[in-house]
Amino acid sequence: MANKNVILLIIDTLMLPFLKKAVDNKMAPAFAFFMKHGTASEIISPFPTMSVNVESSLLTGHYSDVHHVPGLVWFHDEEKRLINYGTNASELLQLGLATSLKDPLYNINHEHLNKKAATIFEELSKKGKNSASINGLLYRGSQEKVMQLPFLLSLLPTFHRSLAVKGPDLLTYGSFIKQNPFAKYGHFWQRFGFNNRFSAQELIYLIKNHSLPPFTMVYFPDMDQIIHKKGVEDLSGIVKTDRELQKVLDSFHSWEEALKNNVWIIMGDNGQAVVRPRNQNPLIHLEKLLSSYRITKLSKGVRKDDDIVLAVNQRMAFVYLLQPNHSLEEIANILKTDARIDVIAWREEEKIKVVSGRREGMLMFKKGGQWEDPYGSMWTLNGDIEVLDIFTEGSRIKYGEYPDALARLHAAALSHKGQFLMISAYPGFEFKYGSSPVHVGGASHGGLHQHDSLAAIIVSGTERLPKYNRMIDVKDWILSMLDS
Repeated sequence: MANKNVILLIIDTLMLPFLKKAVDNKMAPAFAFFMKHGTASEIISPFPTMSVNVESSLLTGHYSDVHHVPGLVWFHDEEKRLINYGTNASELLQLGLATSLKDPLYNINHEHLNKKAATIFEELSKKGKNSASINGLLYRGSQEKVMQLPFLLSLLPTFHRSLAVKGPDLLTYGSFIKQNPFAKYGHFWQRFGFNNRFSAQELIYLIKNHSLPPFTMVYFPDMDQIIHKKGVEDLSGIVKTDRELQKVLDSFHSWEEALKNNVWIIMGDNGQAVVRPRNQNPLIHLEKLLSSYRITKLSKGVRKDDDIVLAVNQRMAFVYLLQPNHSLEEIANILKTDARIDVIAWREEEKIKVVSGRREGMLMFKKGGQWEDPYGSMWTLNGDIEVLDIFTEGSRIKYGEYPDALARLHAAALSHKGQFLMISAYPGFEFKYGSSPVHVGGASHGGLHQHDSLAAIIVSGTERLPKYNRMIDVKDWILSMLDS
């Protein structure tokens, strides 16, 4: 074990039921190979179930109350502006293109991600061990690196042709910084290298040049958009990803050799839930529900008489309260009149309150107490536990439709400053405000529900598994393997 490298492949939106279907139908030979020589199960994403939050949790081993990256879209209370790491071009333009591009390119790693929450790259560096990140959105490490930005981007205010960052020993971030000097698939129409082919060829370059460090993380992004558009039953994304994995395996003398010196962890970052067709009223228009409040418009920014700010993360949204003459519970009472809204939660001092548009009653909970969940955390529960589909046996908590619900909601409530509600849609529905992207007739994620929250994980090359089936437990598990 001491001589084995660890290779973590993050396949956006890889879900176990559909992976098994593709494998059973002999559509995915590379996935089948890894599953035959390992174990396949499900793992729980953080909440909201968005890629930037997931990667932050993976790299730091903590939920967002520690790493401080709340979601894809959130409101920065101190700067009084919406942070958007990349929903669509329209929203980025309305928020100001230069600022919006700097947030995912630089700020998320070097300003927003808590500096006190060490990433796996930083911890390995302290131990004198090298690491690599290929196309990871979150990449912060200890080594000084320089990205070369496209000429058009350098014309924007605050940007130059080069951007100094801190990353692991080997860093690939699309065509901005890469390992293979002859890399293909990095043009602007190919998302500057943020695609499966680019990710695979960079990994293959390290393998063929015998340059694999003890730990390598590789992100394969393409399947997310396919599932968004075509729905969860579409297997074409798995088939296309499998082709790239076959190329990776073919870069060894044999597929079996790939397992000899490497531990392979192949995992999704989140699930996705079906979004109903347009004739079934799938979109929850927040501006209509909350029409009695003055809502901040993206293009105008926060004005002094605005009541609320909306940050939509597909099937989840933050609702921020700006004025003292309103209350979060008042807004929650309006939102729960819509049965399409599954979970509505907010923090009140040390307690988290939860109501629902689908279930009667209110649950109040806080950390510490007599109730123990499956992950060893203790809680105090008051009110209607059915609101979160929680069951109790003796002093033990069992979760239903919302895996690790208490810890995930508690962390999201403490992830950043401000007064805000966290709302999650029932499967089949998605939030909409302004030009936020929607996926009618396809699928979407972000929510607390198990459809959004459960991703596939395949482990090959070791019999050791993480302590719990949660993404926040992956970092310590990997470090323990590398320390063996």
